[in-house]
Amino acid sequence: MTTLPGSVVLVVGATGGLGREIARQLSAAGATLVLAGRDTARLEALGIPGTLVTGDLTDASAVDALVARAVQATGGLDGVVNAAGVVAFGPARELGDAAMEELFAVNALAPIRLLRAAADSLTASAAAGREPFFVTLSGVVSESPTAGLAAYSASKAALAAFGQAAGRELRRSGIRMIDARPGHTETGLADRPISGVAPNFPAGLQPEAVAARIVAAIAAGERDLPSSAFAPPA
Repeated sequence: MTTLPGSVVLVVGATGGLGREIARQLSAAGATLVLAGRDTARLEALGIPGTLVTGDLTDASAVDALVARAVQATGGLDGVVNAAGVVAFGPARELGDAAMEELFAVNALAPIRLLRAAADSLTASAAAGREPFFVTLSGVVSESPTAGLAAYSASKAALAAFGQAAGRELRRSGIRMIDARPGHTETGLADRPISGVAPNFPAGLQPEAVAARIVAAIAAGERDLPSSAFAPPA
């Protein structure tokens, strides 16, 4: 079990449809938050108590600096939730280099860099007797790569593979990796693709419910949340 009251958690992508719900529920559970995004005004508009930090996840040095500011402001981290992401639609043969590079920079490389930057602080949390964690959101496409979302699926599958391998390594340091793979969720991300146009998706999961499942998994000590963990009640 992870005790959330008093724990310090960095939520990256806190202004997104899912990130803000996770942040709100972690705050309600008693966690002390560091909220990260690209725009200070949007972070302030959340109205969620916490330290605010900004950074461009496509910039490796900015990711390191973001984590360093979070640690400096709070004295350490007990958890990281990476809820940032971008999406692109369309045939694989038509996707341009700029979109492909941004997909992998934000969806795969950024969380890898976040973990690298936060690892020492999370290790110190474990040494102090707490139960640090790092949450990724690879989504259902990492389980079932989807036509029309080939590069997006690949970027998320890369994240899932990294999380599985890193999780085995980090157990020795007392750090728990949690990968969440919900299906299509009504976050508004599909309305803001970096390339292409979204297909007509069926109604998706509600962000509040997905966030609640993730926060419950953090508290309960779970390590894996497959798409089936988010299935609505029959």
